Amino acid sequence: MCRNIKPLFNYDPPVTEEEIRAAAVQFVRKVSGCQTPSQTNAEAFLAAVEAITVASRTLLTSLATSAPPRNRAAEAAKARIRNEQRFAPPRRS
Repeated sequence: MCRNIKPLFNYDPPVTEEEIRAAAVQFVRKVSGCQTPSQTNAEAFLAAVEAITVASRTLLTSLATSAPPRNRAAEAAKARIRNEQRFAPPRRS
């Protein structure tokens, strides 16, 4: 799956409409194989983004959990640390 699509469920503060749409755009880009659709395909691309946005919003509002909400800032900090470790230059012996 595309690494740019982030989990959106069970965060404090809750997910925004813009975040849901951004994830839908990333998904459609991944599935279609194109970053920006041609003029011929723009309507289909935007329709797919809208359909996935609606489906994602429905899913996120329907899910339930007993786990406490995750803190966005703390999760972002963890992701930064993982990224630094992953892309750190190799150590020389």
